Amino acid sequence: MNSVIQVEGLGKTFGATRALDGVDLAVRRGTVLGLLGPNGSGKTTTVRVLATLLRPDSGRVRVLGHDVVAEPEAVRARIGLTGQYAAVDEALSGTDNLVLVARLLGLPRREARQRAAELIGRFGLADAAGRRVRTYSGGMRRRLDLAASLVASPPVLFLDEPTTGLDPQSRNDLWELLSGLVEEGMTLVLTTQYLEEADRFADQIVLLDHGQVTASGTPAELKARVGGERLVVSVADAAQVRPAAATLAAFGDDPPDQDAETRHVTVAARSGTRLIEVVRALDAAGVDALDIQRREVTLDDVFLSLTRSTPAVQQRGAA
Repeated sequence: MNSVIQVEGLGKTFGATRALDGVDLAVRRGTVLGLLGPNGSGKTTTVRVLATLLRPDSGRVRVLGHDVVAEPEAVRARIGLTGQYAAVDEALSGTDNLVLVARLLGLPRREARQRAAELIGRFGLADAAGRRVRTYSGGMRRRLDLAASLVASPPVLFLDEPTTGLDPQSRNDLWELLSGLVEEGMTLVLTTQYLEEADRFADQIVLLDHGQVTASGTPAELKARVGGERLVVSVADAAQVRPAAATLAAFGDDPPDQDAETRHVTVAARSGTRLIEVVRALDAAGVDALDIQRREVTLDDVFLSLTRSTPAVQQRGAA
């Protein structure tokens, strides 16, 4: 299968909390694996075990052929890690941050400066290379943090919510850089709260919930598994969300999803449902519907259907 990461029966407990409970997964070389799940589902714990920052309690984990428990140094020498927050020194310049990382990795001074200059150019930071990082924007800090994780040219890169807090343009810029790395053969393991991001960039998705794998497959396979069309109704105010949901329940097999914040109600529509029937039913119930749409299934629908928790995702809108 040419898997560069193999996980079998991974378990991890924190006190009385079972954070990971028999997780299995495999990641092929030169692909992107998206780890999705509600907050507390085990995504970050999985990444920290894979990156040797946490010791597993049970199971077997191998990265690039090396056991993360028996050979942690060999694993660390071959991976990169970017966490949820940029881990750079704000008092240093962009160049000096990268030189420092390179020197800590054992590169001679001249090679360290050459590598830093190469990464500064590749990540579009040349104009700010000599400035202190405290003057950088969030997107620039994130790019510098990613550059720091690539100083040693690792074949495997772990990304724990790398685009959290970035504006849409900065996220697109970062993913353009990451896509280029994958084209060159790098393997990425990604956790994200942005489901459209995973849908667009992940080759394979593993959905975690309560420390267990709920589903896995390509984005297309997971959406086909949930299947069907969705009816989405927008109402005038939050007080009408519940009556709208009660009305839409007659047109689906599962309870509608209610979002009082966005005032949206979504239901998996039964085959043959006509919009005119929905409009009439809402009108008869006295629901002031601002908009009624029929759309194809998304990863957001997969998430809601296959997890037992309320998702903390930002699929709606541009986030």
